[in-house]
Amino acid sequence: MASSPKRGKQAAAEQPGPEQAPHVRVAVIGSGFGGIGAGVRLRRAGITDFVILERADAVGGTWRDNSYPGCACDVPSHLYSFSFAPNPEWPRAFSFQPDIRAYLEKVTDTFGVRPHLRFNAEVTEARWEPEHSRWRVTTAAGVWTADAVVAAAGPLADPQIPAIPGLAEFPGRVFHSSRWDHEFDLAGKRVAVVGTGASAAQIIPAIQPKVGRLTVFQRTPAWVLPRADREISGFEKWLHGAVPPTGKLRRAALFALRELQVDAFVKRPGALRLVQQLAVRNIERGVKDPQLRAKLTPDYRIGCKRILLSNTYYPALAAPNAEVVAAGLAEVRGSTLVDSRGGEHEVDAIVFGTGFHVTEMPIGERVFGVNGRSLREEWKDGMEALRGSTVHGFPNLFFVIGPNTGLGNSSMILMIESQLNYLVDALTALPAVGAVAMHPTERAQRRWNLELQHRMTRTVWTTGGCRSWYLDETGKNTVLWPGSTSSFRRATRKVDLTEYELITAPVPAPAALEVSA
Repeated sequence: MASSPKRGKQAAAEQPGPEQAPHVRVAVIGSGFGGIGAGVRLRRAGITDFVILERADAVGGTWRDNSYPGCACDVPSHLYSFSFAPNPEWPRAFSFQPDIRAYLEKVTDTFGVRPHLRFNAEVTEARWEPEHSRWRVTTAAGVWTADAVVAAAGPLADPQIPAIPGLAEFPGRVFHSSRWDHEFDLAGKRVAVVGTGASAAQIIPAIQPKVGRLTVFQRTPAWVLPRADREISGFEKWLHGAVPPTGKLRRAALFALRELQVDAFVKRPGALRLVQQLAVRNIERGVKDPQLRAKLTPDYRIGCKRILLSNTYYPALAAPNAEVVAAGLAEVRGSTLVDSRGGEHEVDAIVFGTGFHVTEMPIGERVFGVNGRSLREEWKDGMEALRGSTVHGFPNLFFVIGPNTGLGNSSMILMIESQLNYLVDALTALPAVGAVAMHPTERAQRRWNLELQHRMTRTVWTTGGCRSWYLDETGKNTVLWPGSTSSFRRATRKVDLTEYELITAPVPAPAALEVSA
């Protein structure tokens, strides 16, 4: 039955107009480690007027999306956690995805973040309104205005599937590692895995015993080291729970070990020769076939691409039902996959382990700054930020895991916490100096990035002889931090207001005085 005009007008009147949008001090985009960490840090600083906008229906970020078989972290559990929320109950030295996701859920509840969450609220646009000195954030669940926006969507959010001719006509199943089809039974199927990065190195050993035939398309082999994983004993769990300083000591030892390794990656790549010899021996132990061993041996220095940790990867590739194709996937003809060398392979399913849009940051096309210019346009020559956190022309936009804040050998949680400290310092500094917003000067941002890229020239990621996902189309590394986590923490300990342009609130014009007769 059609609604009456009166009811239609009433419904229309109930729809919030542009000026009726709820206003918050901070709008956080994403509810992974960055977004949940931001919520905790804001609350601890006394800032409770915020929302966390999440496009999915649960927290977890990449640890929610990536649920593929074998999914685990390659950073030790006691280091891959917030410093303010130690977990004495980690079951393994290197935790699997369900345990990490459960940890994030627990942090969300323990620190009172859940009431701030807004699920199914994908951000479609964030636009700076100069006349109001605020952001207008449009989402699938409504519109908010905010004094500041925290972009915590992360670089591992949007899967990248290459444009392969004929892929749309493939009759079998096709999915990306981060969008795993759990309803599809791989048992006995002919399965192709495209890519040999970190996700594929975990997927391949997990599915190889189940599938009928496994075909792995490898454009570039990766260096793989043994994974020193084990169950954490009941005594260790009890000890860390009963005597918390022991957990802190364990974390400190793990942190120190990785800090000692940094120098080889960022200043003296030659020092990685010994590590490379260990990796060569790992191949020799795991792969007896000399032809397969040759396929799996990289021709670049270890560390140039992400080092993988696995005790099962090589045995899985050496299994009788596995084949390594040392070429990329070039074309799909029906159920036949054609590699770049012309070889043909019949399969029933294709799994893409081809990574994410890391150097483009897809949210960039949805964020518009002071001149209506999108972040994507601003970054057309490569991503840049001041201290990995703020961008000229985008006032009060703060990144968590922004440009050049990634790590090649340690825990991203350490970097996230540093950026959250920087965020809170900025938000508390603004009212203290009578300002409502801030964005870096062009000069400060340029100087920071020139120095950063100069330091990048001697790193293994630049000199190691490979082409990695750390590099954008021009060959510029806009992903990794060329230093230790300690040096980044020092660089983001406090906001230097001399690096910023401050925006003060507009002063309203005085009302005209009435002259009495």
